[in-house]
Amino acid sequence: MTNRYDGAGSRGVIYVATGADYVDLAVRSAHSLRVVEPHLPIVLFSDGPVDGPFDQVLPVPRAHARAKLEAMAATPFQRTLFLDADTRVLAPLDDLFDVLDRFDLALAHDVRRASALIQEGTVKTPYAFGQMNSGVMLYRRSPEMLAFLDEWARRYHADGHVRDQVPLKDLLWESDLRFYVLPEEFNLRRVTMLDAWEPLDARPTILHSHRLMDHMRGKGERYDDMGALVAAERAMLAWEWSQVQAGDDPILRFAQAQGDPTPD
Repeated sequence: MTNRYDGAGSRGVIYVATGADYVDLAVRSAHSLRVVEPHLPIVLFSDGPVDGPFDQVLPVPRAHARAKLEAMAATPFQRTLFLDADTRVLAPLDDLFDVLDRFDLALAHDVRRASALIQEGTVKTPYAFGQMNSGVMLYRRSPEMLAFLDEWARRYHADGHVRDQVPLKDLLWESDLRFYVLPEEFNLRRVTMLDAWEPLDARPTILHSHRLMDHMRGKGERYDDMGALVAAERAMLAWEWSQVQAGDDPILRFAQAQGDPTPD
């Protein structure tokens, strides 16, 4: 395993990727991070040797589809930014880590919040407390956070979940852990928000798009050019609206698309 990092840093970024395709994604994401944060330590947890812009490559503590659940607790950093492999870092992180002066965890809402998938949970919660996205997570290596990570992994395995967001939602609702909801520019899942924002609305920092995996799923080309990815997202948004029976009213069309044509 690669080892160029002495473990002395108090903050850094980790990726967890196994298998050639996901490792390749993580390498590309880490390269984008290096461009804007050349001195920030980067650690990869993987299942074999990897050449890339990483200071250290460590073995995954437990190999399975959601290996990040155990790897996150094994971070060498006091303050860690975990990034999924299908991300691109667009701008310097600046004082992002300082959020952890006040909180143990920071993460962003998931998209498709009106769907049953994102509302799913063993514990019933209000609609406004839907699932959080676990692809960008900023956290402290505090006793409280390590206990939280341990319980998250335990519930995921014990309950036979496929998606780790379900036990994460339950646990965030039940826990006393101090967590902060990041603005979406730090986990930009809806890339078409770039069209909606006014110039001073946001500073796009971390793009997180499953479209970066299209070539792995037989759905199209590999997107290395962000302009091409944005164009593809625009086309998909137009297609999605074309598939639902919704009118032209900018508000009512959401209720109509979600199966409630006559909302209160």
